Amino acid sequence: MSNKLRIIGGEWRSRQISFDDAPGLRPTPGRVRETLFNWLQADVANSRCLDLYAGSGALGVEAASRGAKSVVQVESNAKTCQKLSGNCRLLGASQIQVVQQDVNQYLMAGGDQFDLVFLDPPFGLNMIQETSRLLNQGVWLASFAKIYIEAERSLVLSDMPSTWDLLKQKTAGDVAYYLFQKTDRN
Repeated sequence: MSNKLRIIGGEWRSRQISFDDAPGLRPTPGRVRETLFNWLQADVANSRCLDLYAGSGALGVEAASRGAKSVVQVESNAKTCQKLSGNCRLLGASQIQVVQQDVNQYLMAGGDQFDLVFLDPPFGLNMIQETSRLLNQGVWLASFAKIYIEAERSLVLSDMPSTWDLLKQKTAGDVAYYLFQKTDRN
């Protein structure tokens, strides 16, 4: 079964991207994406974005559509990565790089710094704390980077990095979403 979602804003506004069914793949709902990008409206242009557990690619594509300089989408499922790459070709999105790799392995390898990070793992697998720890301990986060986290509403976020300040949070249906910012305190 093929699924589609509409890009909400920017250069590719109203264009559709498609995604396949895959275990744990749950695209960020449109109204949640709209709220998130309203929160980030001053931060997206010319930013470097990291989309972890990319899935449908909705968050990374939305950021690229709104002027992000570069987007790295990390996803472990090979078929999902093929669909992500196909969507990039369809849109002419040369600023998006798709990486097929386990997210935690990717973060352990070290790499570039990012201004915005989207962390939206499959629900029910308790991946947020470990991924946040790896993200925080590496060189991944630029000064004052923003980190978006999407989780099941029932999950209590605990043991988040002490250098991350919670800026905003909201719920929509079964989804809870949060916007953190990295600080310079140790």
